[in-house]
Amino acid sequence: MTTPPLNVADVVEQVRAGDLAAVVTRAHAWEPADLADVLSALDDEERLALVQLLPAELASQALVEMPASEHAEETLAALPAHRAADIVDELDDDDAADILGGMDPEEAERILSAVEDRRDVDRLLRYDEETAGGRMTMHLIKVLTHETAGEALDSIRRQAEEVEDFYRIFVVDAAGVLRGILPLRELVVARPERPVAEIMLEPDVSVPPEMDQEAVARVLSRYNLASVPVVDAGGRLLGRITFDDVIDVVEAESTEDILRFGGTSADENIGAGWRDAVRSRLPWLALNLCTAFLAASVVYANRDLIERMTTLAALMPVIAGMGGNAGTQALAVTVRRIALGLVPKGTARRVVGKEALVGLSNGLVIGTLVALVSLLLGQGVMLGLAVFLAMTGNLLVAGVVGAFVPVLLERKGIDPAVASSIFVTTFTDICGFFFLLWLADRLLL
Repeated sequence: MTTPPLNVADVVEQVRAGDLAAVVTRAHAWEPADLADVLSALDDEERLALVQLLPAELASQALVEMPASEHAEETLAALPAHRAADIVDELDDDDAADILGGMDPEEAERILSAVEDRRDVDRLLRYDEETAGGRMTMHLIKVLTHETAGEALDSIRRQAEEVEDFYRIFVVDAAGVLRGILPLRELVVARPERPVAEIMLEPDVSVPPEMDQEAVARVLSRYNLASVPVVDAGGRLLGRITFDDVIDVVEAESTEDILRFGGTSADENIGAGWRDAVRSRLPWLALNLCTAFLAASVVYANRDLIERMTTLAALMPVIAGMGGNAGTQALAVTVRRIALGLVPKGTARRVVGKEALVGLSNGLVIGTLVALVSLLLGQGVMLGLAVFLAMTGNLLVAGVVGAFVPVLLERKGIDPAVASSIFVTTFTDICGFFFLLWLADRLLL
């Protein structure tokens, strides 16, 4: 029998009616993600009141499932230290580090001072939250190289009491250096006296703690791994990153890139109020206004020509708009290639060259079509030629700039999705206006 989906609106109304005790009783039967939806739908005071009453285990699971935009860390920070510490004790070390890492250091220390065993969380908080070290958990299953199969099975049973989910068994030496991966099937069928060193496989893939979380996600995806070990420069096993952590990373990074690609700050969450949205977007719009004036200056400098040939005024937005669309296409493809790690050093010229060829080919076809329309409207062969050359040139420029800008930003250590479209479309507007007006001046006058 399937459980009907939770009606979040009904639960919110129940909370606002003051029937918190009934909500807490029902919450035991809900999935953590459903309870997180309820908390997200409440205002700050209502959320805090409900979290105060929930068992620490339920509260911890729900806070972890809340979207980052709802700032679960603020709810945790608003609790008394002992209550917040009880919730942190129920969290996995990596989840605790994620939430505490979003607080002011003073608030995090206030809560951690009341936590009984804070060592693992303290270690994770030393790493940047967007790196492998910040994403990893130190809860894992490991056995020693000198153990036998029977001893390893006993060790795994003991460790499994503390580690809820594990997908791989790591083999380390006495110094904690990762030596191999132990296949569970081979371990189970092996004779009890057989050494682990004879059963284990060589470590296939590992990542350093400083690796960016997006790169870690690509590693797990590329090699189809359920988890990947994190090791230091000396090869010592520090922790592991699991695929469920990667899902969160991919979602967060995709949202960030989409917002930045459109000229919106990644700091603006999807549920932000209108004031936050204005603060996030206005600087980019102001920059876009400045670049638009550059394009307008080209038109202004040729105002006498446009007054004599008013047809040019109708053709300019066509050529500029097609260039902007083509540039955005090249930009989107290139940013995607960079995000997937498909533009290693030494291949940038090939990427730009490919987009230049695509732009030229498209320009020849689209330029021909626009020139034919111009001729059918009785505008003359020379104007048709000027339109053809301008369109072809602008789409060629669009392909080159659309690929070059993100590659250049990435090489300079800047996120290639940061409002690249603003710069690309401005460039194609300027070139489109200039090509058409310059060619018209040379060919028709």
